[in-house]
Amino acid sequence: MSRQPGSIQPPYSYSHQHQLSRSAYPTFLSLQETIKLQLTWASRGIFEAFRWDVVVKTATSDREIRSNILKSLLLNSLSLTSIYAFDLLLQPLVHNHPSWLHRNVGWFYRVLWLFPVVGISYYLNSSWCNLIAKRSFVLQHGNRAAHQQPVTYHGMLTMLATSAYRVVMILTSVIVSLALGSIPFAGSWISFAFMCWVNAYYCFEFVWVARNSSLAQRVRHLEERWAYYFAFGFPSAVICTCGSGLANAALFALMFPAFIIMAMHARPVPQDPYNPAPSTESTNTVRFPSPLVPIRMPVFTIVIWLNDLIVRVLSVGGSAGARHRRAISETTEQAEEGTGVELRNMGRTARVHSPTVQARKLGDRLPSNGMAPSAGRRKKD
Repeated sequence: MSRQPGSIQPPYSYSHQHQLSRSAYPTFLSLQETIKLQLTWASRGIFEAFRWDVVVKTATSDREIRSNILKSLLLNSLSLTSIYAFDLLLQPLVHNHPSWLHRNVGWFYRVLWLFPVVGISYYLNSSWCNLIAKRSFVLQHGNRAAHQQPVTYHGMLTMLATSAYRVVMILTSVIVSLALGSIPFAGSWISFAFMCWVNAYYCFEFVWVARNSSLAQRVRHLEERWAYYFAFGFPSAVICTCGSGLANAALFALMFPAFIIMAMHARPVPQDPYNPAPSTESTNTVRFPSPLVPIRMPVFTIVIWLNDLIVRVLSVGGSAGARHRRAISETTEQAEEGTGVELRNMGRTARVHSPTVQARKLGDRLPSNGMAPSAGRRKKD
C-alpha cells in the first residue's frame, strides 16, 4: 500500500522547531560568574567612595564649592560640639541631682539650643549641598547640562511638594531602620545594610535630580545595582554608627558634601544589569545573571509604601486631594514594579530590536522578587 505524498513530513521539521525554541529560551551565567561580577561591582563602589583626591581637587579648583564646604563644616562642627557638650559635660553633672531645675536642665538645653541648632543646620546644609551638587555638575558636564526652566507658580508648588516628600522619605527610612534593628539576632546587621543603601541613595540623589529622573527611575536604578550602591554607602554608614542618634546625623551631614562630589564623579556599574556580561559571539546573545542571585533587590519597597500611606493620611478632602492621592499611588506603583527607563538611556531613542532592549522587556516580566526566571521552567503555550 503506497503512502500519500503529503503524509510524510520533512525530516528537518522537528529539528528546526527545536532550534527555534532553544534560541528563544534565555541564557544564564553560572552562579560563580554572577557572584564574581557582584563582588567586582562592590569593589568598584568601595573604591569610588574613597576618592578623596577628587574631593580635594574639586574643592581647591572652584571658589564657590570651597566656600560652601567650609560653611557646612563650620555649622556641622557647631552642631557636633553642642551635642557632645551635653553628652560629656552637662549630663554627668546634673544626673541624679536632687534639685528639679538641675534634673531638667538637659531638657531646657535640648529645647532652647540643641534642637534649634540641629534644625537650622539641616536646612542650611541642604541648601549648601544643593549648591555644591549643582556647581559640581556644571564643572563636569558644562552649563548646557545644568539649564533650568524659568520658575513659575506651579514650579514652586512642585518644588515644595518634592522637598516635603523628601523629608517624609528620610523619616520613614529612619523608622524602617529602627524597626529592622529590633529584629532578634540579625536585626542590627540588616539595619546596617539598609542604611548603606539609604546613604548611597541620598549621595546620588542630586545627580539623579540634575538628570531629571523620577522617583521610580531613581529607585530602580539603585535596586538593580544593589551591590555597587551597598559598597558605596558602606563608609558613610560606618561613620553613622560612631555616636548617638543626633551625633550620627551630624557626622553624616559633616561628610555629606564630600560624598556628593564623589557621587558626581562616580560611574555606577553594571551598565545593563540584565545583560552584565554581553556575549562576544556575533549573535550578541543576552546572558542573564544566575537565577540564584536577584537582579533587583527591593530595598525601598517598604519605605515607599509608608510614604504613600502618610501622603494618603495627610491629603484632606476635595477633588484635588483625590487627584493627588491617585498621582502618589501611581508613583509608588511604578517604583515597586520598576517601570521606568534607565538613566543612561535618557534623552536617547532606544533601538527596538537590540538584544539589550529585548532583555529589558523580558526583565520587566520578571517576578516581583527581582529573580531571573528559573532554568527549569518553560513558558506554557
